[in-house]
Amino acid sequence: MLFAYRIQDQMTEVIDDPERLLEAAWIDAAEPTDEEYALIRSLVPHQLPDDDDADEIEASTQTYMDEQGIHLSTLFLHRVEGRPENTSVNVICTRERLITIHDRDVPAIRLMRIRVRRRPELLKEPTGLLAGLFETTVQDLGDTLQELYRDLEQTSYRVLEDPDADLGEALERLAGHENLNGKVRLCLMDARRDLAFVWRSAQASKPCAKRMKYLLSEIDALLPHNNYLFEKVTFLLQAAQGFINIEQNKIIKIFSVAATAFLPPTLIASIYGMNYQHMPELNWEYGYPFSLLLMAISAVLPIAYFKRKGWL
Repeated sequence: MLFAYRIQDQMTEVIDDPERLLEAAWIDAAEPTDEEYALIRSLVPHQLPDDDDADEIEASTQTYMDEQGIHLSTLFLHRVEGRPENTSVNVICTRERLITIHDRDVPAIRLMRIRVRRRPELLKEPTGLLAGLFETTVQDLGDTLQELYRDLEQTSYRVLEDPDADLGEALERLAGHENLNGKVRLCLMDARRDLAFVWRSAQASKPCAKRMKYLLSEIDALLPHNNYLFEKVTFLLQAAQGFINIEQNKIIKIFSVAATAFLPPTLIASIYGMNYQHMPELNWEYGYPFSLLLMAISAVLPIAYFKRKGWL
């Protein structure tokens, strides 16, 4: 779906006619059809990047400048059925307009469309609009890190303080936290690289360049927090696994003590269960209760010894 906006009489105008796209200051293609993609190609006289190019890790394939303007391919965080995902967004910033192309309707871009309708001055400069887009995503990533920290505090209580907590469930939650934190880090690193590239390009005005420099400092402030969360998740994972190992060792110790305690009675029962003709105790009147008493004593003595040693 195509969303196109321009500023008209100090108001934001939504352009619905495809033939008027050249008048737009921002064209956003969310999940574009083949016809819409072809229409965008007609506005940009060079080959648009495909999905394989967008997934390349080399900066040369993701950020470059030519006679048309600045070309970026940056990652945005969003959720698909509750699971965090990173979607690559192709950005073309010319002196006339900003073009964004993405296969999923990313919440940060959707929020930016709402901001543009309320604040038409954002459409005056394409690089300023791009800076506003990065401001939205960096703010969203910061909020995500704060939410992740709060969730980690709850998980930390379950792992370290709650004796009745399900540690298996805690491990699943920690794995989800680690996955989300990793995707946030990818987005932060991607945004930092792209912002630095645009800032060095000298295409932005001084106020816009100042905003980008501030955003770079914001990302630099978020990255240590991101690293701290990685360390906290790693610590809690190790702690949960350690507690699980302790519980398993307790169970194994109980079985080991039980096996040791029942070994002497089993030996006695095996001896008296042998089918030999000449066994003196077989004809003894008190042989049966004596064997039972002997087995009971041989079982109690190891248990008493283990308790005295503090193994039980």
